[in-house]
Amino acid sequence: MYSARLLDHFQNPRNVGDLPPPAVTVEVSNPACGDILRLSVEYRDGRVTQACYKTRGCTASIAAGSALTELLIGKTPAELAALGPDDIENAVGGLSAESKHAAQLAVDAVRALLWRRL
Repeated sequence: MYSARLLDHFQNPRNVGDLPPPAVTVEVSNPACGDILRLSVEYRDGRVTQACYKTRGCTASIAAGSALTELLIGKTPAELAALGPDDIENAVGGLSAESKHAAQLAVDAVRALLWRRL
């Protein structure tokens, strides 16, 4: 049901935790399923230098959060704005129809981060 990449991110999540200020931290949720994603990002010289996350949710949401943090490192705000659910889905090796909400949750966190940073 899940790809090997997704299971790897779930079983060996990367960048779990919170970053202290001056990092920007946002929290988003999916009211339909109850999943919650908290994302902390530190910027330096106009790029993401660190990203951490915490997720309360399903296997796919936990894996998507892990993959998201890897995608964010080194990106500019303009590059973050271009991230979409397909990017998250590709990073975890695909999502089933019932798990696609995990990719949207990750993108929602990026959008909240960009809004908060403005």
